Amino acid sequence: MSKPTVEEFNGIYLDLSKQPGRVKFAEAGLGWKPSAGGQSFSLDGEQFIQCQWSRGARGYEVKILLRDSGVIQLDGFDAEEYERAQKIFKLFYGLNLEHKDHALKGWNWGKGEFGKAELAFNVQNRPAFEIPYTEISNTNLAGKNEVAVEFSLPATGDETGTNGHLGGARSRGRKSGAAKDQLVEMRFYIPGTATKKENEEDGENKSADGSEEEEQHNAANLFYDTLMDKAEIGEVAGDTFATFLEVLHLTPRGRFGIDMYENSFRLRGKTYDYKIQYDNIKKFMLLPKPDDLHTLITIGLDPPLRQGQTRYPFLVMQFKREEEVTIELNMTQELLEGKYKGKLNARYEQSQNMVVAQVFRGLSGKKIVKPSKDFVSHHQQSGVKCSIKANEGHLYCLDKSFMFVPKPATYIPFENISVITMSRVGGAVSASRTFDITITMKSGAGEHQFSNINREEQKPLEDFFQTKGLRTKNEMVDDSSALIAAALKDADMASSDEEVVAARADRGSADEDEESVDEDFKADSESDVAEEYDSAHESSGSGSDEEMADGDAGAESDPPEVEERPKKKAKTGKQ
Repeated sequence: MSKPTVEEFNGIYLDLSKQPGRVKFAEAGLGWKPSAGGQSFSLDGEQFIQCQWSRGARGYEVKILLRDSGVIQLDGFDAEEYERAQKIFKLFYGLNLEHKDHALKGWNWGKGEFGKAELAFNVQNRPAFEIPYTEISNTNLAGKNEVAVEFSLPATGDETGTNGHLGGARSRGRKSGAAKDQLVEMRFYIPGTATKKENEEDGENKSADGSEEEEQHNAANLFYDTLMDKAEIGEVAGDTFATFLEVLHLTPRGRFGIDMYENSFRLRGKTYDYKIQYDNIKKFMLLPKPDDLHTLITIGLDPPLRQGQTRYPFLVMQFKREEEVTIELNMTQELLEGKYKGKLNARYEQSQNMVVAQVFRGLSGKKIVKPSKDFVSHHQQSGVKCSIKANEGHLYCLDKSFMFVPKPATYIPFENISVITMSRVGGAVSASRTFDITITMKSGAGEHQFSNINREEQKPLEDFFQTKGLRTKNEMVDDSSALIAAALKDADMASSDEEVVAARADRGSADEDEESVDEDFKADSESDVAEEYDSAHESSGSGSDEEMADGDAGAESDPPEVEERPKKKAKTGKQ
């Protein structure tokens, strides 16, 4: 009996694709095509090294591990098709289709094991879940015993493991992009210490005699280092063209080393490590700081950089203007004269901010945006000092937009602006020195308020708004009468205070009565105020015959407990 040449299954999803398709197995390999039409996917059978059968999202799935550390998932099989699939892999590829059961206890503690193509989280020797290394975009140490793992995000809404609506397959990663909601970060708590051999793949742990003598390391650090190596995070294919050490970043805050590669650049910090593709750079701005000492390089990213729960759509770097560097690019002459001819130089010797800007422009092909020549501040600068709420920074006027840095970095294109309102906020004194700008966006997209702008910058800003054809509303003119009224009100308040004081001086007997009591008290106590007061206090509860006699003598018409003055006069008589 001859073996079949082709086996076919319908309703199969490739790598969590949105649309099902038809998969065919043959001796040469496999092929998959979406049912609704689109780009097909094929794979050589010689790439197969292992295959597994387990429960999936839409029934049962066949997972195929490849020689290049890739993982292919075929989901949507029925339980009755296991024996048929097992025979196919045995006959066509000489592989045993392993039946693997997942842990369903729901425990959140277990053991992380690093395989050839994926990280498995096992509970009682059964996998609870697996994470392909191709789906991991970054990892960092979130604490002493905590490791954060970030997953790849789709660049667009249609970009998925199967090229979105087209149904074609991608060769690497981002399978989870097929869903509307997706997991973007996972954190592992890894206490205690471990040796390197305990973190290696299974099968290499059996020679345990020598492992006891090895130095113990923090388990979380070893997990982090192993994942960085397995997922190739921080390791970029190709040589480093240029490296800049300890560059100060205002957003996110810290010092990062910058490694420049052919298609991406890497930020290396003490805690965080990022690999960013040049394609993710949407804006590149060179902004001179108004202090005449520093220059800011602002890079707009889409998708934004993530640091835990915080997103950073802009990188803001700060350089000293007078700090010069000499650098030679680590690039062959052929590549320099071919792909980067007219874009890069073999050697640079000038200020660091210009070198970084020119290397970024040459490698990424992005245009460098500088402040508009149509705006010069009162102090002959390109930026205006202001605040967003409690955050101080500088607002730059560009040719087609506004840019506020460093935090929160805010980009406002002119085409999205409805109206710009200038107004005074606060009392008469502060309002005469500063003013606010409120930029209202079109289509109800909210507004941006920049406060505490120096009054001297009003005229340059108004001229710039007029030059760019921006609709403005000046409420400060309307406020002038209000300010005069406020000043007059203050003057009226001052004069009324004087009248009140004069009225108090002419209150007559009311004031005299109050003051006469105080004067009498002081006159009687000039000899020793504290001593007389203390003796009076003691006498109030002494119950002496002499004091009682004084009280009876003064109690002919008034109650003795109200009559206080006779007591004082009696003591004066003693002296």
